[in-house]
Amino acid sequence: MAVNPNYTPYHPKWYRRRIPIFWWARKLSYVRFISREMTSVFVAYGAVVLLLQAWTVLRGDDTYRGFQQWLETPAVVVVHAVVLLIVLFHSVTWLSLAPQALAVHLGRYRVPAGAILAAHYLAWLVVSGLVGWVLLGR
Repeated sequence: MAVNPNYTPYHPKWYRRRIPIFWWARKLSYVRFISREMTSVFVAYGAVVLLLQAWTVLRGDDTYRGFQQWLETPAVVVVHAVVLLIVLFHSVTWLSLAPQALAVHLGRYRVPAGAILAAHYLAWLVVSGLVGWVLLGR
């Protein structure tokens, strides 16, 4: 087996254009995209709070009561109100992408984007109503 005498295990340093950290702030469409992507952090926060609440239920009544008291403090209520608004923004912007992601055809005709969007919002409303109905015990 022949060995290349010119072989080196090191790669040359390629030219890479420096990109500023706020490259996305130059265009409004990029700002909207990045802001929607950043809202997923708040969605994850909501999931963690929900998991912590389930964990405190498993730990017993005292732990759960303590967690509920913490959730009722004014600072936490304000933070969670802001998180709710951000998660609603995330949901609305996520659902607005559905017509671009789905190409639904009925026979030879494509379903209009407005119909797809309306179906998604209707499903969101129905599922939210069912969850609210179950949680409120009615």
